[in-house]
Amino acid sequence: MQIYQRTKELQMKKLEGKVAIITGSSRGIGKEIAIKLSHEGAKVIVNYSSSPEKAEEVVKQIKQQGGEATAIQADMSRVDQIQQLVTKAVEKYGQLDILVSNAGIEYFGKLEEITPEDFDRVFSLNVAGQLFVTQAAARYLTSGGRIVLTSSISAGKSVLYHTLYAASKAAVSAMVLNLAPELGERGITINAIAPGGTATDMAQENAKRYTHPSLQNVSPDALLKSKISLQRLAQPQEIAAAVTFLVSDDASYITGSTLAVDGGILF
Repeated sequence: MQIYQRTKELQMKKLEGKVAIITGSSRGIGKEIAIKLSHEGAKVIVNYSSSPEKAEEVVKQIKQQGGEATAIQADMSRVDQIQQLVTKAVEKYGQLDILVSNAGIEYFGKLEEITPEDFDRVFSLNVAGQLFVTQAAARYLTSGGRIVLTSSISAGKSVLYHTLYAASKAAVSAMVLNLAPELGERGITINAIAPGGTATDMAQENAKRYTHPSLQNVSPDALLKSKISLQRLAQPQEIAAAVTFLVSDDASYITGSTLAVDGGILF
């Protein structure tokens, strides 16, 4: 009887009975987070801004694998749409237990090129969007609720012409640090992940920009070996696994932290 009970416990999924919103989850890291959380038993809201076909493909994949998911459109730079996203999620599934704020935008630009419009565009999504989706979700989260925002290793690493983006991600780490005691009073944890280089379409588009011009002629393999202890980019599934840990009961005593998932950055 004891062996049977132990086997049954091991077979239980970590997030069974939970409902999760993952913003920006129609592709890349967000997509893999949605799939991974579903594998662990969560009902998933696949959020997208402008790619309904891709979002529905993610939903279809989750359902084919026995999970439950719904696609909901919302622009995370619009506070009114953020509130509608959370409201619709709760109306659909009757509760909310997990928020993973993944939506974000990349930016490279010299100091003299940065405009007020650039600043507003980057900070409205990377910072304000993450703050206000946290605010909206927190209205429904109860004790045991989990929030994971997305920072970046760029917040603590010098990269040429990356000032605006890095500043926006540093703000996210500051947010989780300072929201931790406030949400902790209600038994809710809030953390951030800081991914390193990850094999996504966004990374492919911007890979050369992360390399100093003096190193443009160095082979990609040589650069990876010189910069990353594990000598390779992360796979999106590996970032998703870290997020799954943070939203599970295994991370019940971790809050206010930014977890670097970077393969061991050397400098």
